[in-house]
Amino acid sequence: MQSEGPSVLLVEPFYGGSHKQLIDLLQQNITGCSVFTLPAKKWHWRARTAALHFSQTVPTCPSYRVLFSSSVLNLCELVALRPDLARLKKVLYFHENQLVYPVRKDQERDFQYGYNQVLSCLVSDVVVFNSVFNMDSFLSSISSFMKKIPDHRPKDLDLLIRPKCVVLYYPVQFPDVRLLLKHKALDRPEETPDDEAQTPRSGESPSLGDQQEDPHESSSEPRTDQRPVSEGDTGDQMKPLHIVWPHRWEHDKNPELFFSTLMKLKEKQVDFHLSVLGETFTDVPDIFSEARPQLDPHIQNWGFLSRDQYLQVLLQADVVVSTARHEFFGVAVLEAVHCGCYPLCPKALVYPEIFPGGHLLLLLDDPEGAV
Repeated sequence: MQSEGPSVLLVEPFYGGSHKQLIDLLQQNITGCSVFTLPAKKWHWRARTAALHFSQTVPTCPSYRVLFSSSVLNLCELVALRPDLARLKKVLYFHENQLVYPVRKDQERDFQYGYNQVLSCLVSDVVVFNSVFNMDSFLSSISSFMKKIPDHRPKDLDLLIRPKCVVLYYPVQFPDVRLLLKHKALDRPEETPDDEAQTPRSGESPSLGDQQEDPHESSSEPRTDQRPVSEGDTGDQMKPLHIVWPHRWEHDKNPELFFSTLMKLKEKQVDFHLSVLGETFTDVPDIFSEARPQLDPHIQNWGFLSRDQYLQVLLQADVVVSTARHEFFGVAVLEAVHCGCYPLCPKALVYPEIFPGGHLLLLLDDPEGAV
């Protein structure tokens, strides 16, 4: 008996970071998948041209029933170029949305990327977001976004898209670190912060640092720029507070605020240890090279680490800090909290959603007020 063909078509124009992890998870858990991807490079060109590429490389297959893609793909173009794919149930997943993704100046925002996402929603059957914040910020911004069109503007697009929308939190499988958390027990209550994190724990998601909302090409390699920690240090209650910053080295994560706050701690002669992790990209903000020599006596780790090294640092750290100007999900903070870190985050973006109780999280109404 001849086996049936694949029923699910998975398409990912930016196969890296959390995008890759989600596609791999679906492929592992759904029987009958075909997967077509492009490397996680040159994000802007993937968003512009991937539909044409996939229209030529995805073969015709009568057994397909479902098409799943991230919102990097211009789904509208793909189904127009391939009418055979238009008949499938089309599921669009938003890791991030381009309507509110921060740019340095609004004039720098390329209208086409957000416009493509709106069009993709209109041709989709189901639109999935990784958080309520991501969904609400996208839907509430459509009207003002379309006002950039000089005339003959479309109306009520959010009303057409909203009925298709659902929230499916990004699936994170946390490592079992219970035995390794004993060195923090003296300074922590019995209930650990990850008890309050409202995110599903199903699926494989071995992310390194903050890769959840990554729209750019990474140029990072594992580094060994670490200072050794002796075995005896792990139980020392008097050791300096160990602060970890596990995010992408980009302006939307607001490293300027983070480092200016640390400089003030240094001026007040507060002793602390510092680990600055995460990926670096083509354009690294100058603040990193400026701050490093000034904070060198405090630095324990600096730069991108392997997965095992990354987890070890999180287990050694006490506080995880986010000064982000945007965050649609926050994998890095969740991983750090799971490893016993106390979260210090803005009272904004997705953070009140993933820490709804608030008693485990020091919430800041205004991130600038941290200084």
